[in-house]
Amino acid sequence: MNPTNLSKRRPPAPEQGGGSFSGRPDASRNSAARIMDSTDIRRALTRIAHEILERNKGADDLCLIGIHTRGVPLARRLGRLLEEFEGQPVSVGEIDIGAHRDDRPNAGGELRTRIDFPVADKKVVLVDEVLYTGRTVRAALDALIEHGRPARVQLAVLVDRGHRELPVRADYVGKNIPTSRRERVTVNLSDPDGEEAVYIERPSGGSK
Repeated sequence: MNPTNLSKRRPPAPEQGGGSFSGRPDASRNSAARIMDSTDIRRALTRIAHEILERNKGADDLCLIGIHTRGVPLARRLGRLLEEFEGQPVSVGEIDIGAHRDDRPNAGGELRTRIDFPVADKKVVLVDEVLYTGRTVRAALDALIEHGRPARVQLAVLVDRGHRELPVRADYVGKNIPTSRRERVTVNLSDPDGEEAVYIERPSGGSK
């Protein structure tokens, strides 16, 4: 990940078009195409897990932190795969960035961060379902630093849909999906959605 010059120089504009959504696409208003099914998702996560181990030369000093909401179950799955492949457990935590989003600040709600292990001097892999403008990742970095200074921070995402507004690049990507800003990427996972699929939704009657 190349998070250069990520200081808060100006309040970012709210993300339009949405990075990702949950729930089934609204076929009455949108034209939705399924671009990943359960097999595609499983293969993507398996490949990412192997790439993480290869790049970090094993699982020593490695930990995963999922970004709420769907980054959390993805991080847990990757953690199980890493343990299966490497034969040793990998710490998995979760982070809530609500207090660090200055375009969508947390309105006094309870933060769901749970990091029950030290991150100082560790190799941390942040996990999220979709990489879009990069503002979610910037907020996650701010939240992470409150828990210590990692030796290295990497980023794994299931989908990279483009349209970056900050200089953020994922180290591990399940699938690159070219999109327009008017389109939406909908990610459903068996936990918590009861379905395994990724959809791209195009507004009906919109320009192609």
